[in-house]
Amino acid sequence: MQVRKRLRYFTKTEWILWGASVAGILISFFLFDRESVLTLAASLIGVTSLIFNAKGHPAGQALMVVFSILYGIISFGFRYYGEMVTYLGMTMPMAVLALVSWLRHPYQGNRSEVRVNHIRGKEWLLLSVLAVVVTAGFWFVLKRFHTANLIPSTVSVATSFIAAYLTFRRSPWFAVAYAANDLVLIVLWILASAQQPRYVSVTVCFVAFFFNDVYGFISWRRMKESQNRRASHRSAAL
Repeated sequence: MQVRKRLRYFTKTEWILWGASVAGILISFFLFDRESVLTLAASLIGVTSLIFNAKGHPAGQALMVVFSILYGIISFGFRYYGEMVTYLGMTMPMAVLALVSWLRHPYQGNRSEVRVNHIRGKEWLLLSVLAVVVTAGFWFVLKRFHTANLIPSTVSVATSFIAAYLTFRRSPWFAVAYAANDLVLIVLWILASAQQPRYVSVTVCFVAFFFNDVYGFISWRRMKESQNRRASHRSAAL
């Protein structure tokens, strides 16, 4: 009975999305790689973290910490130093902070669902300024280390920072920022795959990430509406 209850935590749509993502990753790994177990592990951990994130479950952030470490190692192997520094120096620490934030803000004491937050105008302005400053700083660092494909790598820094910040602040828009980041990473790893076909599996990983992040935004919007309705009902009852 307990196992059934846990299985029902995810909807049929979510099981299909996760299953299709895992299948795509496994197929591409066995077709184009077959050697880099690290890449396979990172990809599977990554898509699993996203399906938990879509539910607002803190486990998603815990898994993202692990994914960031593995992805940083993979990026170093292809001289994508921007990706390595971004994920190890920014995404991973921000995932830790987001994990703490999500654990500290459960919805009505339910630790399986975080309380959705609303970002207001001034904070959006602050985020924009911070994103410009961080991206500009990273551009000089990445150029100094002769990062491969510098321009898309720099754009990835900007989208990653915005996504990490919004995740920490529990805004539904974090998923949109990550979806934008996924598109940049798809371009980056297509360029890498043109030189080394084994990186096709990484490209497929981020294609799966894109669809999961799009679903994550839809899920968080529904979650926000549901929480608002329940808050209105409580207010009306009082």
